[in-house]
Amino acid sequence: MSLFISFEGGEGSGKSTQAERLAQRLRDCGYEVLKTYEPGGTTLGDELRELLKKHRDVQLAPESELLLFAAARSQLTREVIRPALQKGTVVICDRYMDSTTAYQGYGRLLPPETVEAINQVATGGLRPDLVVFLDMPPDESIKRKRQPRDRIEIENASFHQRVRDGYHELARRDHQRWLVINAATLPDQVEQEVWARVEPLLPEGSSRTT
Repeated sequence: MSLFISFEGGEGSGKSTQAERLAQRLRDCGYEVLKTYEPGGTTLGDELRELLKKHRDVQLAPESELLLFAAARSQLTREVIRPALQKGTVVICDRYMDSTTAYQGYGRLLPPETVEAINQVATGGLRPDLVVFLDMPPDESIKRKRQPRDRIEIENASFHQRVRDGYHELARRDHQRWLVINAATLPDQVEQEVWARVEPLLPEGSSRTT
């Protein structure tokens, strides 16, 4: 048995920090853990990340952005995530398919059926067992980000609010698989809330190191 957990949220909500804290806690408990991220985690993914995130002067059509994120995800899913899960490893991913639904679907206003179809192709139907959504008002989360901000972080307030609203809608539709946490609280408190939800899901046996 394996376990796949993704961390989602707006810019500066603490996803990377909490993903690393959970990974370390699991390792301390003796579990084999793979922590990865999107876009990236593979040679192709890291090249696309540079284009999608860092180059603020690059003008991408929303559809092009959608397909580039999907290409990075497809490579990560097939090259990294699925093989790890097949070995019984706990996989933690800093962003996954729900980021595309929130950012390119709700944020860029692309048709939801198009986004869903592209996500299905990119992931081969693989969905996280648990989605941890670190929620914070966009104006607060952006304040946390250090300069210079990337091409998505510099989008206007209405874009980031649509993204947040999208995340809430996704969580409402699939509340049993989502954990929504107020990311404005202390990091230690967030970590404890995450652990309280993750611990009962932990696989036994083959995923434990000896």
